[in-house]
Amino acid sequence: MTKKHCLFCDEIVPIATEGDYDRYLGCSCSPGGYYNLLRDSYESINALPHPKKRDVLHLISGYIRELTDREEKVALTFSDLETIANSPKIPVTIEDKGNRLLQYLYRHSESAGDSVVIQPLSGSYNLTYSPNLQELVYIIDKLMNEQLLIREGMTFKLTDKGWSEAAASAGGKKLKPCLILTAEKKELRMEWQEMLLPKIEQLGYLPRLLTHDNTHNLHQDALALIADSRLIIADLTGQSPEVYFAAGYALGLSIPVIWTVNNSAADKLNVHAGIIRPIVWDTAEELAVLIRQKLSYDT
Repeated sequence: MTKKHCLFCDEIVPIATEGDYDRYLGCSCSPGGYYNLLRDSYESINALPHPKKRDVLHLISGYIRELTDREEKVALTFSDLETIANSPKIPVTIEDKGNRLLQYLYRHSESAGDSVVIQPLSGSYNLTYSPNLQELVYIIDKLMNEQLLIREGMTFKLTDKGWSEAAASAGGKKLKPCLILTAEKKELRMEWQEMLLPKIEQLGYLPRLLTHDNTHNLHQDALALIADSRLIIADLTGQSPEVYFAAGYALGLSIPVIWTVNNSAADKLNVHAGIIRPIVWDTAEELAVLIRQKLSYDT
């Protein structure tokens, strides 16, 4: 098979012809994949002044890698280079570049803590649209210090925090707003924030905890939050009238409601209407599993 120099990642790779295009197979721009380049554009790109190549070609490599990793087809011409390099979608700041790495790990994970191998790292700095390996290593260290990812050699894992941040923006997808209604109990609130909310985020929702006290103080704002939600989780532990009212308001808006109650309070419920069949839970971890099962069954 004919081989040719990839102008964007500087590797010698096999090519195949596709009409007026050459298909570059398996280079660092698209490991395990390919991209197409108009054959007549090759010499024009190769003839660019060195400063121009230094400023632009690594951005094109990053662009190819990101799109082909999303299973999108890429076919380039010489005239595309300037448009891509100046596109607002190309990350410029270190923060934005770091977010692209989080998104890459998110696409290759089923949940936080899953292992993703990036090898060789020396050929992967296009994951962050970086001009060199040094910048990629700096970005990795920064994300580790921010507790967004864990690195073990060539293996990377998103933390719960990193998963949530990546999930909110990966592929342009937004998490669906979810409101969790509960009575004002400090120990319950802290347990849910630490153990339950990250798991809800992994299910594709952006949860917000609304307790009895701030429901009362922010009545109109609370109703607006409910109306904007795609899912309500109403916990009846503590028998808060505001939780019943808010959940009923959501049902009136045809917003799905999942009722829950701690096992210690299950026998104390005053309302036993057919529509209220709460999930009975003992720990926040158990509740997260039960909610996942409930959502999987309903969808």
